[in-house]
Amino acid sequence: MNKENLNVAIVGATGAVGTKILEKLLERKFPANSIKLLASKRSAGLEISAGGQTYIVEETVPESFEGVDIAFFSAGGSISQKFAHEAVKRGTVVIDNTSAFRMDENIPLVVPEVNPQTLEQHSGIIANPNCSTIQMVAALQPIKEKFGIKRIIVSTYQAVSGAGAEAIDELDQQSTQFSERAHIKAELLPSASAERHYPIAFNAIPQIDLFDESGYTLEELKMMNETKKIFGDQEMAVTATCVRLPVVTGHSESVYIETGDENATVADIRAAMENAPGVVVQDDPSAQLYPMPLFAEGKDEVFVGRIRKDPKHPGGFHMWIVSDNLLKGAALNSVQIAEELIK
Repeated sequence: MNKENLNVAIVGATGAVGTKILEKLLERKFPANSIKLLASKRSAGLEISAGGQTYIVEETVPESFEGVDIAFFSAGGSISQKFAHEAVKRGTVVIDNTSAFRMDENIPLVVPEVNPQTLEQHSGIIANPNCSTIQMVAALQPIKEKFGIKRIIVSTYQAVSGAGAEAIDELDQQSTQFSERAHIKAELLPSASAERHYPIAFNAIPQIDLFDESGYTLEELKMMNETKKIFGDQEMAVTATCVRLPVVTGHSESVYIETGDENATVADIRAAMENAPGVVVQDDPSAQLYPMPLFAEGKDEVFVGRIRKDPKHPGGFHMWIVSDNLLKGAALNSVQIAEELIK
């Protein structure tokens, strides 16, 4: 794809990620001749203002994609399953932000700083990885390139915005209920389809999505499987524990890696990451400088700090990785994929 004045559509345009996609397209001056906002029937007719323009939301139907060059999907896996192939039939390239197609071996799973070459393999659908996976692989790519990575152990501390706007509202409501010593209502987390729900306000929930028979949650399995696919290494040892925290925006991750070079130093690891696109190293313990989600919100970069060598494993390193899950973890990465397509 090498065009100017493209016709673009955003499916799920009224959601948290959809609105950010629109913002990033305008902010980065994406060469769009038109931007069509699509959502459910109940949202049709809503007006959304951005970049000095007013857009009217339309209902998503198969015919919505006539004449559309690129469509960003962020309305949930069932909507992607229903409409993505309809869009492709009409000549649209779909960049899907759900889990619907990520592990399909015929569909590229892309982080532009890591594996842009896989875009050449697309047949109309490109998958955007899980938000927690994106920030981790973007930060680790320069280390993998220079030293190799044999093992990754990650624990995530994920913001409620990763569960959508309703989860943010529930956190707000529960915080008020807690302060007023009222009964705390929990109806959404850890997963809307789970049998039991727990408060997120002033709490930490060690479950995101449902459990698999292996004892891992689906969110953890996404991170493990997606990382291997993006890095192109099915033999890499990856394990994850995913936790939801009462943070509105910004995922944090404690990451342990074992490199292929036992002589690598902290200075080597830091230097590799400092030169990586989209990565900012904030690592000065003497000045209490390290990444935090509160200060990553609204920023495009992936922030890394607390880089230190494992005391027992010669090639082992620990680090702390933080990024805005709605931006690099979702909307920004989707837009960067589109930018890479038209280069």
